[in-house]
Amino acid sequence: MPPSEHEKLLLALKSELEFLEKGRYREPLAWRPPLIFEDSPICSGGGAGCPGGVCVLKRFVPPEYQEAQTPCRHIPLTDKGETVESLYRTGTHEELETALRGWLVARIKELEG
Repeated sequence: MPPSEHEKLLLALKSELEFLEKGRYREPLAWRPPLIFEDSPICSGGGAGCPGGVCVLKRFVPPEYQEAQTPCRHIPLTDKGETVESLYRTGTHEELETALRGWLVARIKELEG
């Protein structure tokens, strides 16, 4: 039996957390550092935005950003509403990874509960 959408999402989030924990966002690509979500296994667009608007993370994107080229950059990661986009502009890489880790752990617990 194929996995349900719930199971697919849970697997994708766990894979993303593993990618983060292994330090893969700290391994530079040929010409730039990896982009959060966009250069990880969770992204079907391979860093080129969401092909055809399909993205497992879209359910977490606020309505006003659903049609953005990279909607995942606008997912609120913290209680203060910080996003990947805002942390790229105002935070450090460590702050971004910490926020992402907290968000992933919380979403995984919600889905498992």
